[in-house]
Amino acid sequence: MNTPQQLAKHFRDVHFGGNWTCVNLKDTLKGVSWQQATAKVQDCNTIAVLVFHIHYYVAAVLKVLQGGALEAHDKYSFDCPPLRSQSDWNSMLDKAWTDAEAFASLVEQLPESKLWEYFTEEKYGTYYRNIQGIIEHTHYHLGQISLLKKITNASGGSSA
Repeated sequence: MNTPQQLAKHFRDVHFGGNWTCVNLKDTLKGVSWQQATAKVQDCNTIAVLVFHIHYYVAAVLKVLQGGALEAHDKYSFDCPPLRSQSDWNSMLDKAWTDAEAFASLVEQLPESKLWEYFTEEKYGTYYRNIQGIIEHTHYHLGQISLLKKITNASGGSSA
């Protein structure tokens, strides 16, 4: 397995399962209602905001992998649209899963040499740095989501 295929595997694993931590985004979010996803716990971000935030960067890099421009700005990465129903929440998750699979598919098709090229501009580092960074970023916020899920489960989905 070459490096792009390894990166794609790690990305899929944190989203869909198979990593050595035995924790992934899809299984962690299974059964989370839109009320639980939007429940405020003290001054923490909600589960929905964290899912939006993770997906914001996946979608931005996916667009670049598809040949588009990088159009992401950190200041917008937590601007989750309001979720008013289970349908809104399911749509957000469906989009995240679809984009995650598209992202992984494009990463695994990259030529090895592309990983060491600058990602849109030198200031962003290499493709490798950005792809690996998204994997690390997802793991980081997955931990937060796991804790928020436990807290909201214990409090019946309301604020703690």
